Amino acid sequence: MLQWPRRVSRFVNPPNLRSKSCIRHFNFPAMEPMEQPQDHSGGRGPRGQDTRKRQFQGGRGSKRQRTRKEKPVKEGSNDEVLLADVRALFAAQKLSNTRDSTTLKNKANNTDDPAPQEPGDLARGIEETATTDGVATLPEPFTEIDVKVVEISSTGDGLGLHGSSNQIYVVPFSAPGDIVRAKVVRHFQDEHYSQADFVSVVQAGPLRDDNRINCKYFSTCSGCQFQMLDYPTQLKHKKTIIEKAYKNFSQLPPELVPIIEDTIGSPLQYGYRTKLTPHFDGPPGYISKHDKMKGARNYFTEVPNIGFMGKGLKRTLDIEDCPIGTDAVRMGMKSERSRVAKELDKYKKGATILLRESTLRVQNDDEKASKSIPDTIKVTGPNYTDFKSCITDNNATSTEYINDFVFTNIAGSFFQNNNSILPAFTQYIREHILSPAPFSIDPQIKYLIDAYSGSGLFTITLSSLFTSSTGIDISGASITSARENAILNKLPTSQCTFIAADAPELFKSVTYPKDETVVVIDPPRKGCDDIFLKQLLRFGAKRVVYVSCNVHTQARDVGVLVRGMEDGGARYKIESLRGFDFFPQTGHVEGVAVLSRVEYSGAELSPQE
Repeated sequence: MLQWPRRVSRFVNPPNLRSKSCIRHFNFPAMEPMEQPQDHSGGRGPRGQDTRKRQFQGGRGSKRQRTRKEKPVKEGSNDEVLLADVRALFAAQKLSNTRDSTTLKNKANNTDDPAPQEPGDLARGIEETATTDGVATLPEPFTEIDVKVVEISSTGDGLGLHGSSNQIYVVPFSAPGDIVRAKVVRHFQDEHYSQADFVSVVQAGPLRDDNRINCKYFSTCSGCQFQMLDYPTQLKHKKTIIEKAYKNFSQLPPELVPIIEDTIGSPLQYGYRTKLTPHFDGPPGYISKHDKMKGARNYFTEVPNIGFMGKGLKRTLDIEDCPIGTDAVRMGMKSERSRVAKELDKYKKGATILLRESTLRVQNDDEKASKSIPDTIKVTGPNYTDFKSCITDNNATSTEYINDFVFTNIAGSFFQNNNSILPAFTQYIREHILSPAPFSIDPQIKYLIDAYSGSGLFTITLSSLFTSSTGIDISGASITSARENAILNKLPTSQCTFIAADAPELFKSVTYPKDETVVVIDPPRKGCDDIFLKQLLRFGAKRVVYVSCNVHTQARDVGVLVRGMEDGGARYKIESLRGFDFFPQTGHVEGVAVLSRVEYSGAELSPQE
């Protein structure tokens, strides 16, 4: 992997890093509509049939497809992330093919080869695609082809090549070095890639071992992508996801992005998810709006599929068990499937089922620890015994423990879904939230602002480091849970408080001195909006810790914080970037970015100094 120089010239308030606003931009243009060839047949085929229909647009079969209007790409969406990876691979493949062409010409002319010896056609050895006038012809949709997989994209899908064409094929459930049979679904010719369904493995690559697969639904369910890979390979890939996110979305020069640290793995690679939400669709059959107003309804004639969406499909697969769920969640999944089957008549439409683990903790010297509780999983530790049950009521209260901290939440609300990694995760943030080696003249950081605080995970676990901590969240219910959790963890309001407010309004509610304050950000997948980022830059907290379940929107936002605003405010430098694997076997990675405010009193240093 290429490494860039880590030192930059010393500067003060460089104008080239200042942006006129916090509006985010990206390093590649938006997808453009594919130009259609002119048709002079008047919409009639050779036998007079009407051919004026748009064929093969989505779907999984060769039946007639309805016209589908393209949806705009969202910032940090899978489509956008995939497109960046496709374009990078396509450019590298074109360059490699050009070098190979030069090599062949030089050999034919008995001249020395000035170009490096690199394999141009990465799909060599696979049956060549038919060509017309020297241009590779793309295979018809819904035909099966063999694809040589080159790399895994940041979305978790394999990217591969077929024949002599530079077209990139996106094939799920594949790994570098695999040759897989794939069914072509749809071509995006102007963007040089095609979507395809995984059919089978023709020849396994060096990274693939299907004996590792621990779920019979793998390669059809959309939940997991990496069960065929060993765990160290998964962690290495998730490190590259963060690297590419900051390359493609931060708009920062390489020297301002520190080397990404190794991804911290989950203690559990299976049996870790404390929450699952399988679902089922409503009874089949159409009812007009007029009939619905009269009370008409359809009834189930058989038990519907209960589970998760199929990969690339708009239908629900029947999933009896999910091995990445905890034992309590899997127990609940079995009982809920049985309950729904018995109570079908109660359902007028489809429904989503909540499966949330909850823990009752009993000290081992309590006589209750020696007993059994029905419908629970008993886990005995050195000092206490946990009875883990599965909650299915969205409005019920669940309980979780992180080391000695206890958290209660509304079961249907958000809380991190991998409890096994939370002790290491929260400890890492404790170790990095304060300045690594503060100068004696620097004010000591005494205050914490926890934006998007939820039920108080960071506010409470970090509270002992600060004189005062404030958690802010837009959800009144989450704030209620957070205040209850502060009481459960014996934290006085003078040390730990919570405010119900939208994140962009938080700096109106807090009066901490900026030189003594650190801000923790843990926004939803869409990241922070411009209003919040502007307020954060104007407030200018000494340090910022940005936690995100979407490292692409995180990279975009961190780029804004590093570049700053032209009309004033703070600017930050990145101290460290690291991933945490909250979801083994999947393409998701949690990112933690630690930033410190740039001081203009002296020369500035590059991230490694």
